[in-house]
Amino acid sequence: MDSIKVMVNGLPGRMAGAVARHILSDSRFALIPFSFTGPEISESETRIENIAVRLVRPENRDAALSKVKAVSTDFISVDYTHPSAVNSNGNFYCAHQLPFVMGTTGGDRDRLEEAVRQSSTAAVIAPNMAKQIVGFQAMMAHAARLFPGLFEGYSLEIKESHQKGKADTSGTAKAMVKYFNDLGIAFVEADIHKEREPERQKTLWGIPEEFLTGHGWHTYTLTSADGTVRFEFSHNVNGREVYARGSLDAIAYLHVKLRQGARGKVFSMIDVLQKK
Repeated sequence: MDSIKVMVNGLPGRMAGAVARHILSDSRFALIPFSFTGPEISESETRIENIAVRLVRPENRDAALSKVKAVSTDFISVDYTHPSAVNSNGNFYCAHQLPFVMGTTGGDRDRLEEAVRQSSTAAVIAPNMAKQIVGFQAMMAHAARLFPGLFEGYSLEIKESHQKGKADTSGTAKAMVKYFNDLGIAFVEADIHKEREPERQKTLWGIPEEFLTGHGWHTYTLTSADGTVRFEFSHNVNGREVYARGSLDAIAYLHVKLRQGARGKVFSMIDVLQKK
């Protein structure tokens, strides 16, 4: 079977690099030696293992696309760039009929999904590529449907910690707000406590020092009005490997859907998990 050609956008960023390394070690995939990167990157190339990857700044990507297509006309892009680039990148993929997996959080997600639906391509769009965390979110969504208002009268605290370079509030934490709202708790995204200071992460949170530059810790605490009952849910991820593995599953899933003729379709990581 021919390998799935993948272009990883966002190099030399750490998350993009983790995905690229997994692609190189997985026989199902082949890495396209180009990467759309940010305007702040001055280097012309980076290396992933023994592969030189050309870095393409935003103003040069239209011209570079023909060179990418000279390598392969049939490839999937995976995006780990910057929240500020989500919609412009999505519009670019759609305009050029490039299927993509959007792992970057932030941006106007409704507008991003609508751009795909109005296009001739398809995409997997998710705020979190870790399959087990997505499964936990699905359980919360199921509970919210079965037991609306279950935690009415309770207060909620959401705390999330990520590496200092993560610009936006966790997309996973923001997604959880809706489930808790449906369970009867008044809470808004602006009330999420976002930690990005390494010293506090180490001393107050207990995050291992070797993972200060790459982690995702979340805690959701619910307390009854009289303070006698407390529930707490946590999922703590050190490193980026779980997100990289989930990204490859999303790429493989999208490849199958494209072969089945999917166009103008938006898929989620729930779709990837269910393999429908």
